[in-house]
Amino acid sequence: MTIFYDIGRYLLMIKGMFSRPENGKMYWKEFIHQCSEIGFGSLGIVAIISVFIGAVSTIQTAYQLVSPLIPPSTIGQIVRDTVILEFAPTLVCIVLAGVAGSRIASELGNMRVSEQIDALEIMGINTKTYLILPKIVASLLMIPLLVVMSMALGIWGGRLAGTAAGIISRSTYDRGLHEFFVPFNVFFALIKSYVFAFIISSIPAFYGYYVKGGALEIGRASTKAVVVSCILILFADYVLSALLLPT
Repeated sequence: MTIFYDIGRYLLMIKGMFSRPENGKMYWKEFIHQCSEIGFGSLGIVAIISVFIGAVSTIQTAYQLVSPLIPPSTIGQIVRDTVILEFAPTLVCIVLAGVAGSRIASELGNMRVSEQIDALEIMGINTKTYLILPKIVASLLMIPLLVVMSMALGIWGGRLAGTAAGIISRSTYDRGLHEFFVPFNVFFALIKSYVFAFIISSIPAFYGYYVKGGALEIGRASTKAVVVSCILILFADYVLSALLLPT
């Protein structure tokens, strides 16, 4: 029954976020701060992961395409579709669940344990709106941008690795990028990124906001938030792929 209790509290938390802001300037400042933390704070790790994902995809694809009947430009097609459909949105968001999600859970957990949230509520501030809503909105804005950047860097990393290793020429790789391109794949990846962004921000916020105890419980809540977020991301990835991708 604990899972139903948590689901109920989670839904009530989401409902409680939507209220009239007490001070618009204060909320805007918090939103900008969260955009900086979530977006620019994760920029480095996302860039590194994306480049190496594309590079490894190119090398492994070339290793498996041993038939002389398959044109070399197919490597560019496979790397493009793999990065756009799966690696950029899913793998990057799983990493962000550990980077940004754990930070959100720890921040709110520390505020709850140190009674800062109670102090804000005594001052008449809706803490759900002030502390959680800017994090979710900032995630919905910044994480899809990180995913788009990851797509570009992943494809570029594959091109760089292919030409550096002598696997494929630049012109052949670029030709493969243009062949049989389906624009819906980019739209589908963005849909996934928005769903994952909501999971990455709301689930850790829930566990951090309702934490009880001390520093040990904050660590446990942060770990649980990351684990649950990753599981929900993978589950949502399967559901969205089953519903939206044509068969």
